[in-house]
Amino acid sequence: MTDEELLVEFALARLDHPDVDLDEVAAIVVRRMGPDRAVEFASRTLAARGELRGALFPAAVEHVLRVVLTMRGPAD
Repeated sequence: MTDEELLVEFALARLDHPDVDLDEVAAIVVRRMGPDRAVEFASRTLAARGELRGALFPAAVEHVLRVVLTMRGPAD
């Protein structure tokens, strides 16, 4: 899955849950994607950090948040 596709999935989840925090929306995205994608996302966190901190699910959520915040650009 590309970063752009992940961003679209995040945006769709955000539309479904507009009052939810970004980290909770990222968790929803990981749940929707299923266990195979969660492993893929966690492995990308491992590659980016050089280590895997904590369990698989939080690492997958961290990757989704990293992608969303990176694609969002710098804060003004």
